[in-house]
Amino acid sequence: MKSRTLLAALIGLLVVAPVSLGQRLGWVHLSPALGEALRWLVIALFAGYAVQKRTLTAWILIGMAAGVEFGHDWPAAAQNLQLLGTIFLRLIKVIIAPLIFSTLVVGIAGHADLKKVGRMGVKALIYFEIVSTLALVIGFAAINLSRAGEGVKLPPTTATLALNAAPRSASDFIVNIFPENIAKSVYEGEVLQVVIFSVLFGLALAMVPEEKRRPFLKFAESLAETMFKFTNLVMLFAPIGVFGAVAYTVGHLGLGVLMPLLRLLATMYVALTVFILAVLLPIALIVGVPIRRFLRAAAEPVTIAFATASSEAALPRAMEKIEALGVPRDIVAFVLPTGYSFNLDGSSLYQSLALIFVAQAAGIHLSAGQQAVMLLTLLVTSKGVAGVARASLVIVLAAATSFHLPLEPVFLLFGIDQLMDMARTGVNVLGNCLATVVIARWEGETQLFSK
Repeated sequence: MKSRTLLAALIGLLVVAPVSLGQRLGWVHLSPALGEALRWLVIALFAGYAVQKRTLTAWILIGMAAGVEFGHDWPAAAQNLQLLGTIFLRLIKVIIAPLIFSTLVVGIAGHADLKKVGRMGVKALIYFEIVSTLALVIGFAAINLSRAGEGVKLPPTTATLALNAAPRSASDFIVNIFPENIAKSVYEGEVLQVVIFSVLFGLALAMVPEEKRRPFLKFAESLAETMFKFTNLVMLFAPIGVFGAVAYTVGHLGLGVLMPLLRLLATMYVALTVFILAVLLPIALIVGVPIRRFLRAAAEPVTIAFATASSEAALPRAMEKIEALGVPRDIVAFVLPTGYSFNLDGSSLYQSLALIFVAQAAGIHLSAGQQAVMLLTLLVTSKGVAGVARASLVIVLAAATSFHLPLEPVFLLFGIDQLMDMARTGVNVLGNCLATVVIARWEGETQLFSK
């Protein structure tokens, strides 16, 4: 049954889709009704395949395709579907504060015993922060050079409101990131204030004796796991939310709004390539990592991560391969899992790139100081959420809310998120494999380099 559905979908792609595309480009002349029917037939065929496939990614792509077509065919009706995107947005926003609080507290208090983790812990955390910062900077630079978001035309009222809501000065903005009432911060969606409170709370909890720290740490771990499941539930509504948001956007602004996404996708892949060649490769050469042997060991877990868009799926194989390469088990067991919370290089690059894309789409000019504050915000908020479905989109949404940016462009990112997620997840795994080898070198483990 599944193979027949897939065959039907492929026939639709190879036969019907080119005809529809030719009509759009003026190469094929069909009646409007027939062209519309053919396009909906393609979507229906792939919806049948999605039913058999049962993956969220497939349904999100179907939701976007259907939203584009609905907005193009019935623009007046499509403008009434904005409520679907709004509902999905509200469900995502309610996740942000408890998710950031729980993951940061666990990340800080759970790894704060530096006497226990010793020099390895200090070196690993320093390395993670340096490399993650470089990834963020490359993402900022790439999107500022390509300016992919400038082709998106949002409704003028949305852009104007967002611009007026932006901080008036750097000093006002800095003062505003410190909370005066955490309940008020959560209620008003001040994500930076939640981050500052969570970091200080995590540091304070780390100073509490073990017998008193452990109960709250277990609560925070339980809360984090619950929010992961909560996010998974909310993401089931993603195809409907994306359908409504994209239909409204296309109905209001036309099909031209989607073209910048191709530039954004190309920008990210180029930026990730630059990061690998300009950051990871020099680090490997400076430390003296045997490049060929390392690439052979990392190839399989990176491929698994790219194909599944899941770092967790690649973790067991990555630990096995890096240990077989000659890295001691205790270093592998510490650095790789810790890196999954603190060293998400590909995700960090994507988040900085996507956040500036949102600002560009809104027509908001950000000063160097404001972008620096954004960089610091992402450096903190991206920690500890590797296990959340579509975690990077949640972080981008949280940061956009904190900086008073319009949220309509975030919905456009859902349509190509799978293609972006595959690449950033592969780079996440590659970066953590390299980090494990680097820390082994710094710890004086020489057997890896003598073979």
